[in-house]
Amino acid sequence: QVQLAESGGGLVQAGESLRLSCEASKSIESIDVMGWHRQAPGKQRELVASITSTGRKNYLDSVKGRFTISRDNAKNTLYLQMDSLKPGDTAVYYCRAVERGYIYWGQGTQVTVAS
Repeated sequence: QVQLAESGGGLVQAGESLRLSCEASKSIESIDVMGWHRQAPGKQRELVASITSTGRKNYLDSVKGRFTISRDNAKNTLYLQMDSLKPGDTAVYYCRAVERGYIYWGQGTQVTVAS
């Protein structure tokens, strides 16, 4: 079992940056896929970015070139660097891990981008 704890959310102005962190309760080396999802009010949760244990990355089209996902196995931590933030990025951001077919979610961290 894996517990995930996000941090780094907050209120920023459009064009500014934030870095989200997701610390896992155990080693993430064996975790097949880790990712960031977001959910805005009244909308479905969507995948923002994911990274596999081999380093393969995938991004939502609307964040390509602005967001960067990375993982630090030594720190058991997943990151999401978000640059050039837009009001449309406002949402609760969730960390997700998939290990041996089991899915784990964090509690989420709020990101609000003011225009």
